[in-house]
Amino acid sequence: MTKKVRRTFTEEFKQQIVQLYQNGKPRKNIIREYELTPSSFDKWINQSNSMGSFKEKDNLSPRTERVAGT
Repeated sequence: MTKKVRRTFTEEFKQQIVQLYQNGKPRKNIIREYELTPSSFDKWINQSNSMGSFKEKDNLSPRTERVAGT
């Protein structure tokens, strides 16, 4: 069994995926077409809706930032 290589995505790509979804393209079609995992897709949608950013640091709460020491 071969292990899949972990892919990385740019903020621009993530924003394009979110935009496709917001413009009415079905979730299932986006995930299949771009070979995404449902959990990554859902995370991007939630990050975009709640914070408007895909960077982990931007999405930390003030309390989490203090604990993490950032």
